[in-house]
Amino acid sequence: MIYEERDYRIKAGKLPEFVALYGQYGLPIQKKHLGTFVAYFTTEIGELNRVVALWGYQSLDERMEKRKAMLADPAWKEYLSRVTDLIDTQETRILTPVEFSPLQ
Repeated sequence: MIYEERDYRIKAGKLPEFVALYGQYGLPIQKKHLGTFVAYFTTEIGELNRVVALWGYQSLDERMEKRKAMLADPAWKEYLSRVTDLIDTQETRILTPVEFSPLQ
């Protein structure tokens, strides 16, 4: 199992709007297409305009196939048109658990 971490910095003052739009529109589309939804976080201390999403996949190939299908979905394109102007930056990391991690 691999995990994809997506870390978004949202424009100042726009975090509540972004989270609401993601919950209403983005997450249902991603659950339809992607791997295992692990978690979604906002920050409480530090840089307060961050959200982090975690998704699990069996392999990088599975991730690529599922993301390709999602990107072709017109509903995803519509969702992106709602949130693109709210996002400042995005970082994506692929995480692999070590042998003693409970997330294997």
